[in-house]
Parts: sequence; structure tokens; C-alpha cells
Amino acid sequence: MSNILQNMTIHYFSNPQFRPGLAYGVDQRNILGGQRFIDAKQTIEQWQGYSPSPLVELPHLARELGIKNILYKDESRRFGLSSFKALGGAYAVFRLLLRKIQYDYPQDDVSLQDLLSGKYREVTEKITVTCATDGNHGRSVAWGARTFGCKCVIYIHSTVSQGRADAIAKYGADVIRTQGNYDDSVRQADHDAKQLGRFVVSDTSYEGYMDVPKDVMQGYAVMADEVLQKIPSQQKISHVFLQGGVGGLAAAVTAQLWEQLGDQKPIFIVVEPDQAACLFESAKAGQPVAVEGELNTIMAGLACGEVSLLAWSILKDAVSHFLTIDDQSAVEVMKILATGQYGDQNIVAGESAVAGLAGCIGAATHPDLKKALQLDEKSCVLVIGSEGATDPELYQQIIGKTAEQIWSAA
Repeated sequence: MSNILQNMTIHYFSNPQFRPGLAYGVDQRNILGGQRFIDAKQTIEQWQGYSPSPLVELPHLARELGIKNILYKDESRRFGLSSFKALGGAYAVFRLLLRKIQYDYPQDDVSLQDLLSGKYREVTEKITVTCATDGNHGRSVAWGARTFGCKCVIYIHSTVSQGRADAIAKYGADVIRTQGNYDDSVRQADHDAKQLGRFVVSDTSYEGYMDVPKDVMQGYAVMADEVLQKIPSQQKISHVFLQGGVGGLAAAVTAQLWEQLGDQKPIFIVVEPDQAACLFESAKAGQPVAVEGELNTIMAGLACGEVSLLAWSILKDAVSHFLTIDDQSAVEVMKILATGQYGDQNIVAGESAVAGLAGCIGAATHPDLKKALQLDEKSCVLVIGSEGATDPELYQQIIGKTAEQIWSAA
């Protein structure tokens, strides 16, 4: 048994609601997939700078863990925003503006190029989109607002770094810092939007707010589709370890693979920081529950205390196990990837990018959990490297090198 992350603190819960034989049906497609996914994919593929993000093999690390292979979906350079979130928030901004234009001009067949050219600027420039963020989603919404011609106000909570705030502001958004945690900033953004006539573009769903988060997750699902297009037909993904947060990423990837692979779908496992484990606690409770407190984790993009209701509708049936990991293990996995410690390619991975991989390592090095998850020498694991150095200063403090230095050594 490998001694990687031998001091790791990992907890797991076997999901009693898991329904392995459930087909992907109407209820699921009302949330994700079907024609709405096809529309999202076709739109995003037309954006300037689009290309599928790399799918990197980590065979040496896999061998160290006693499994066949690890596939790492590297989102560290997506659209120059360094995060998978670029796929979701910006697409949801596009969809919102499209609906508003079509309401004012019902006779027009409005296209992506119309928005990019500013043809309907007299409509879009009067619209202000807004959301709360830990950093990456707000950057995507701000980028989408600038790209498609509307105004933007982004809320960040008390522990979001100044580096992440600056990265949002550079796309022309007004950035407002609030007291409290991420969920407090979500409520503030929603309250102010109602008072000031703004339009919330959130990556989390809650009672009375469901449509826009579906668009966000349709964008995220493009990642999973890219994976399916990339892997050889004879190679089967056996397991997917997905980081939690509000659940949007996990639900989007799970839904796309579930819909496309049917009964050949892999085993899905969700991984969260032990200080912000709302999905883990919801699985234990059998229903969505909130985690209170500061949610103080280095995995800033996963510092969420309340579950997205739409995401939960997908995950509760499809995920077999929920895991939590400690912050130090995430730091160690960042270093393993940056240095190519076991002989694999050097990879730039931010703090929130590595939760899934850390969960995989923890599962593979804990005999009881490895057995429970059916991990063995035949297993091919997919993980989503959801961000790069989204806070360059913090990344350099942790790794001792910049992202550019890591890439140059790859």
C-alpha cells in the first residue's frame, strides 16, 4: 500500500439514496442534457479562443496507487480565465441577454454574432447582471458581461483574497465585499438585485431560482463531453472523483456521463473540504442541509455551506460515496502535480482543483475505502482539475514557483 498522503484525514459516507440502476430520464433531462446541452455546446464552441482543455494521463501516480490510470482534465487555461467556470457563468449571461432581446424583438432570429457585434446594445447596456462568488464564477460572469455588452456587479465575501477580487475587476465589474461567508454574499446579491432591478446569474439554485443555474451547468457539462470525445472507445472510465462546492460541477459532469454512457456509467464520488462539507452532511441527513460557520478552507472555490437544489436532484441518486479531506492534503497534491513527483507531466493546479484527486489518493491508500469503492488495478479514474493559479500570489506562496515556471518545465 502506497504511503502517499499518509497523514491525510479522510472521512467517507456511503449514500443510502444511491440508485445504481436508475436510467437517465425525463426528470434528469429537465435539469441537464438533451437539446439544451446541444445548444450550449454549439454556442460555446463558437466563442473566440475555444478549444477543448487537455486530458492529461497520470500513469505513474496511478501505478503508485495500485490502479490502472488517472485522467486529469486540466482547466488551468480555459479561455484565459484559468477555470472551468468560464464555461458556465458566461454562457448563462449570454442566455439571459438572448431572452431579454427576444422579448423586445420577438420577430428577430437573434444570434451569438448579433450579441458579439453589439447589434442590440440598446437592450444589453441597460441590463446589469450580478452574483456572489468565491472568485472563479464571478470572473466568468464579469467576462461574459464584457463580452456580450451588459453591466456587472459581483459580490465577494470576507475571506476572498484581494488577488481574486482584482481578477474580477479587470473585466470591468464593480466588486462589492460583504461580511460573512459565501452563503451570506449569495443572499446579499439576491436582495440587492431585487431592490435595484439587477439580474442574478448564480451557479447555485434555491427555491424560486432555478432557470439560470441550469444554463450555468449546461456550460459545465461541455467538459464531460470533451472527455468522451477524447478517450479511446475501448477505454472505460471506472470512477470519477468530483469536488463539491454547491454541487454544480459535480452534477454537470455526472449528468453528462450518466446520460451518454447509460448503464456503462462510472462510479461517482464527491469530495469536499472537511470545513465546508454541505453535500456530505446533506447525504447523511438524506436531504439538503446547510453547514454554518466561517467555512474556512484553503479550497476557496469549495467554501460553500448550502447545496444547489438542482445539483442535489442529480447527485442524490447517482453518487455512491461522499468524502471529506483536510486542507493540508490539498496543498500536498498541488505540490505533487506541480513537481511531477512520480514522473508524470508537471501541472498547475489551484487549491480547489485538487480535491477530487486528493480524494482518489485517500481512497486508494485506505484499504477499507479502496474496497468499498471497488478501486483496483483495472480502475481508470477521471478527475477534473477545475482551476489553475487563480490567485497567483497564493499559488506561488504554496508551490515556491509561478504558474509560468511550472509550465515552462513541463
